[in-house]
Amino acid sequence: MDQIINPLALYAACGLGAVGVCLALPRKDGKNPQIVGALIASLAGAIVLLAMGLKAGGLLGFGNSPSVYFYIFGAVALGASLRVITHPRPVYAALYFVLSILATAGLFLILSAEFMAFALVIVYAGAILITYLFVIMLATQAPTEELENALADYDTQAREPIVATAAGFILLAVLTTLLFRGTVDLPSMKSSGGEALMAEMPRRIETALSNANKLPSGAHVVINDRNQANVDFAARKVEIRTASGETSLVDLPADLHVTNVEMVGFNLLRDHPGSIEIAGVILLMAMLGAVVLSRRQVQIDEDAKERRAQNLAAELAQGVETNP
Repeated sequence: MDQIINPLALYAACGLGAVGVCLALPRKDGKNPQIVGALIASLAGAIVLLAMGLKAGGLLGFGNSPSVYFYIFGAVALGASLRVITHPRPVYAALYFVLSILATAGLFLILSAEFMAFALVIVYAGAILITYLFVIMLATQAPTEELENALADYDTQAREPIVATAAGFILLAVLTTLLFRGTVDLPSMKSSGGEALMAEMPRRIETALSNANKLPSGAHVVINDRNQANVDFAARKVEIRTASGETSLVDLPADLHVTNVEMVGFNLLRDHPGSIEIAGVILLMAMLGAVVLSRRQVQIDEDAKERRAQNLAAELAQGVETNP
């Protein structure tokens, strides 16, 4: 952690951010200093960015500090995240959530994690947010003539602002500490079998050899009984078979490596396919819950209309009897 940010600055920023978020959360009386809380939370984020920039030997792109886009995306993500939990209207909070997702995707692009950036937009801004909006629109009470802008109590006021902010920022500090301390112990791609995955992609090897002009016309990579290419990763050679049936060893291109996207694809679809199925079941249950809530609301509305119609009919009948 000392190589990226001073731990004291990080923990001080977490405490200051907790105070700012707690002040920015909506209160029951409506007299909450949201602007003051937003300024304090912004100061906490500025302390983190300033400490990281100074530790890197410069600021705003100078020296070894991150580029200016990191500060832009970071500020947008933090500001939008603050409005997600402080805005009283759920629909606007969902739109701010989209903004925070896009800013976070920009940070992933800066880190050359293209798959994480696009997956974040597709999964969160695409699937989960649409489900979230369906739940909001179907479960929220419809406005009436008397109360057009009525909001539920759980939207206009925070239930436990102090406990929620304290728990959230304590978890943030602990997870950040574990993240910085655990990166040293992470296995590298080669030690975790990443290079061996190249043998399971013979078509990609052929494409790379063709682009490097190392694959003769009509030749193809030799595939063994396990449907893998015969690759010697220590010598960086692969066995090919020419059109005449002869086999030979060809040097692999120097830039041919397993990418992060391919590693994630193998982990999700080959090693852990159940996680995708579980995610699909969770989204399905969310949609079913939204349908049940909307159906119950529609039934209540229909019963209210029927009672109102009966009362009107009774009043009209009584008026006719009294005024023949």
